[in-house]
Parts: sequence; C-alpha cells; structure tokens
Amino acid sequence: MSNRFRLLFLPPQTEAARFFAARLAAEVPEALVTVAETAAAAEAAIATADAAFGTIPPALLAHARRLRWLQAPQAAPPAGYYTPELIAHPVAVTNFRGIYNDHIATHILAFVLAFARDFHTYLRLQAERRWQPRPLDTGVIHLPAATALIVGAGGIGAEAARLLAAFGVRVLATDARRTDTPPGIAALHPPEALDALLGQADFVILTVPHTPATEGMMDRARFRRMKPGAFFINIGRGRTTRLDDLAAALAAGEIAGAGLDVFETEPLPADHPLWTLPGVLITPHTAGYGPELDQRRYAVLAANARAFAGGTPLVNVVDKAGWF
Repeated sequence: MSNRFRLLFLPPQTEAARFFAARLAAEVPEALVTVAETAAAAEAAIATADAAFGTIPPALLAHARRLRWLQAPQAAPPAGYYTPELIAHPVAVTNFRGIYNDHIATHILAFVLAFARDFHTYLRLQAERRWQPRPLDTGVIHLPAATALIVGAGGIGAEAARLLAAFGVRVLATDARRTDTPPGIAALHPPEALDALLGQADFVILTVPHTPATEGMMDRARFRRMKPGAFFINIGRGRTTRLDDLAAALAAGEIAGAGLDVFETEPLPADHPLWTLPGVLITPHTAGYGPELDQRRYAVLAANARAFAGGTPLVNVVDKAGWF
C-alpha cells in the first residue's frame, strides 16, 4: 500500500527540475509536489515536507521537522553539500550515481587511445602545420602489453575496465567499498594498496568522487611513484588531485602526460601551466556529456518517489559522512 507524501523542489529551479516536478505530479500521484521558486517559498513549505529535491542549506534544514528523504541534484554534489547539519540529520540522501557510466567510460577510453597512439604529440604538430613523424616504435603504447590502474571500481570504473579489457589491457583496480571483482578487472585491491600499485601502471585513471578520504590524494609523492612513461587520467572530481603538483611532475618528466576533464579550480585558470605543458589533453568537464541524461535522472527520481511512497528501500542511498 502506498502513502501520500509532500515532495518539495528546492530553489534555485532549473528547466529540468520543473520538468521533473510536473512529470512526477502526473505519474506518481502519491507525491504532492511543491515547486519553491524562492527561498521564502521554500521556508514556508519545508516544515511539512516529507521529501525534497535539491540543495538544502543548514538554516532551512533546521525547520525540516518531517523530512525523511532528500534527492541530491547531482551524482556527486560539490564540496559543501554535505554540511555537518545534513550529516547529523536523520534524513536519507540519495544521488544520481550510475547515470554517466557509459559516457564517462567512453571518455576515459578516448584519452587512453589518444595517448597510446601519440595523438598528444601530433595534435600539437598539426596546430603548427608540421609534418614530423616520430621515429618508428616511438611514442606508441601497445595496449595488449599495457596495464591500467583504475582508482575507484564503481559503475564508471567497472565500465571503463570492461572497455579496456576488450583492447587487451590488463586492468588493476582499487575500491573502498566493492568486494566483488567486476568483469575486465584482473585484480581488485583496497585503497591502502594504491602506493604499491602506482608503479605497475601505464595508465592511472581516477574515477573516485571528492570525499574527505580522497581530497588531494594525488599529490607530488604519488606522481613520483608512477612510471616515467605513464599517463594520468582524471574524470572523477578535480579536488582529488593537486594541480600544481601534477604540473610540477609533468614539467620534471616524472610522468609522460595527463588527460584531464576535472580540475581543482574550475574553470582552469587561463595562466595555469597545464594548458601549455606537453603531453596534456584537456576537456572542460564534459566527460559525462551524452544523450538521455535528464531521462536517466528522472528515472532515478521517480523510482525513489515510488519506493518512498511504498515504504520500500531507496536506490543510490549516500553515506552522508563519506559524501557518496
């Protein structure tokens, strides 16, 4: 048996959020939907809300006497979302993890293939209109003889491993939660094994979210543990990597290159050396881009709304203290 509940869409509103609210109201009749366009409207509605979508500041949360479910508006919300007040509150938080797996894994593979075939060199030569092939057998990584280390074997990491294994790459991985070994991963290790594994990899690939445990995890000391011919790829969250340390490692020749979609500071400042260092490929936080993302977000939201009404378990529940 389902129960009716009040679902509040918190400001600021987006076109997608308004679409979600209207569709939920039509398709999940148990959800009594309120769209708060202003902070004042949210404050007026929060006291009777059973559930909410969006970001809730501590001052508003203090008035949320009935709130039992909060749907975060991202897969991994930015730093500051999980406030001490939200962590202490009994509300269950869910997120949108899982909806980007295929798109981001493809982006990872694009970086790997580009580095394996020396595109980072030839793209610069193309910009200079220079026909300058490198010596035979230079600048190519033979993928069946290569090893990739995926740091974070969740949905994105597991899908990237499957694609890499299809090219013959030996895939190692670390993960803080996973105990089963996904297809394509030769060996799964705990996070504590990271330092010992870095030196084995031709590609070190970060897919982990920004959490208290991962902030700044890739620093100069860890870049020095990588092979000099290895490439670093980050499509997780920018604050997992110290960009100045990465730039220094690249400039010193301690690693061969980096494929970066996320950055400690976004946008990446125009005067940052990473823009011009050889061996660096940059995309502007677009790894997750692809079709059907709003439909995927809505599917998670609707599934949770139905579960909440029916008293069944929510999907994508977050460990609030760990931010993911």
